[in-house]
Amino acid sequence: MKAGWQLKKLGTVCGFQNGFAFKSKLFRESGYPILRISNIQDEAIETRRVVYFQLEDYKENLDKYRVVNGDLLIAMSGGTTGKIGFNTTDQWYYLNQRVGKFEPKDFLSKQYLFYFLSTRVEENLRISAGSAQPNLSTEQIKGFEIPVPPLPEQQRIVTILDKAFASIATAKVNAERNLQNGRALFESHLQSVFTQRGEAWVERQLGEIAEVQSGGTPSVSQKDYWGGGISWYSSGELNQTYTTHPERKITETGLNNSNAKLFPKGSLLVGMYDTAALKMSILDRDGAFNQAIAGLKPNDKIDVEFVLHAINADKPRLLLERRGVRQKNLSLRKIKEIKIPLPELSKQRAVVSRIRSVMAETQRLESIYQQKLAALAALKKSLLDQAFTGQL
Repeated sequence: MKAGWQLKKLGTVCGFQNGFAFKSKLFRESGYPILRISNIQDEAIETRRVVYFQLEDYKENLDKYRVVNGDLLIAMSGGTTGKIGFNTTDQWYYLNQRVGKFEPKDFLSKQYLFYFLSTRVEENLRISAGSAQPNLSTEQIKGFEIPVPPLPEQQRIVTILDKAFASIATAKVNAERNLQNGRALFESHLQSVFTQRGEAWVERQLGEIAEVQSGGTPSVSQKDYWGGGISWYSSGELNQTYTTHPERKITETGLNNSNAKLFPKGSLLVGMYDTAALKMSILDRDGAFNQAIAGLKPNDKIDVEFVLHAINADKPRLLLERRGVRQKNLSLRKIKEIKIPLPELSKQRAVVSRIRSVMAETQRLESIYQQKLAALAALKKSLLDQAFTGQL
């Protein structure tokens, strides 16, 4: 520990107020606003989903649960466990249960505390990593060990971190923008390929140019239908241009006693249901698939990868064809009716070759910017580590 610094339990240098158990059945559309765990996000609070209560519904004195501008809060359970945020608004709120408010003593800078929590809360969350839902208890939070330098040193550290993190934030925004621009460049190229086509290109429906069928799922209660040698895919596995090793396999018996069909290597798999609609992959091996996927068999008239890119070029419009109330799906008929512009086979292959070149360059650029984002995150963590070990 650096000279002049002291290692203290957080509970000895900072008060901590847990929220009140407001009753959800008494939530209102107007009245006094309540902050719940879902409102605590990174570095700030999200107030669009605030609920309200009427003061006359409660007999308790709720003053200690009030949150004003500048208060530092933490979510203590649920999906936002460990998120820390300041109330930066002029609105005041009341704390719901499992939301905590820090009340640092005069010799502890609130911004210094925020930076400390930013790097230490995640470590303490590992204590409850095995539970079904992460939680932080009041005792855990009060038990955090915080290095406390003199107040001027805290303020010096905060000044350095404020400046550095502002620069990191700017660099992160630029890297993310360049990442998006790279993807947009590929999408633009894809659009140009299929809108600026030659005269010999003819629009054809998928059902006219290839055999298209949906798959099936063998009964999961029949153990002898599963664990065989036939690769079987669900729509959640259509994440890359080509499939990889499947999560599950079926037997010949399972194939023969279900609507599943064995399609050859090189077939195009097209998702039909909900968020997986028009997700696509090309089979890298012979395989079967479930009823949420339509399979298109290859033949000597089409390049299947060309078909994949043609569908992707029109994907935003095609997704509008989905139908359903709770779940938006494309039917097998809709898949068969998808129209794509189709030149002769040699031209299809030439187009695919150009698209691959642009895709490779796009992926190279994406890799560069992903590495930059990772480096910025590592730099931020390094600065925080240095700050609380006296090395900054």
